[in-house]
Amino acid sequence: MLTNIHPEIVSHLRSDEKLAQIIDNVQLTVHKEPVSVFEDLVRSIVSQQLSTTAAATIYNRFISKVQGYGGLREGIAAMTTEEMRACGLSFQKAGYIANVAAHFENNDLHVTDWDKMSDEDIISELTKIKGVGKWTVEMILMFSLHRPDVLPLDDLIIRTKMMQLYGVNSEKKQLVADLMAVAEPWRPYRTYACRYIWASKDMKPETLK
Repeated sequence: MLTNIHPEIVSHLRSDEKLAQIIDNVQLTVHKEPVSVFEDLVRSIVSQQLSTTAAATIYNRFISKVQGYGGLREGIAAMTTEEMRACGLSFQKAGYIANVAAHFENNDLHVTDWDKMSDEDIISELTKIKGVGKWTVEMILMFSLHRPDVLPLDDLIIRTKMMQLYGVNSEKKQLVADLMAVAEPWRPYRTYACRYIWASKDMKPETLK
């Protein structure tokens, strides 16, 4: 389902002059699907370091295979590493997917009410899985669980674009602190600010003054 950004959110973000210019130049909608954290984690692992086309091809091949076992959960439990690799997955990715499946089974996460967990608790829980980093979980928070106030500073596009837009030139811990300070006025809608920034990644610099 496609939905427009709530006017209250847009109005709040417009208080930042740079974001206001982006908002004037891009069309942003939110695509909401039924939540499947398990499936989205698996898809994220499949897609790592691949082009969109290659990732889709391998994921569709993988899904076709697991459906023969009755579904994603059942298929991952039943498939061998060799079968996963035959779908186009690397040995490492096959192991990471198996890790996700085992962690969900061992911790009863398939029946978890994610809405009752904080962003921090979800990051803490899912990054326990080998092969799942903070950035991956932040994408789950933003695009699967639709949490409104996530700031993914590990994302190269967000970090680079924010540095360009706001003239931030610091490094390491100071860079993180400076970017967090830039984003502080965006609360409690930092997710939407970042989505606007992503949407503006191909805009020419002269568009934003």
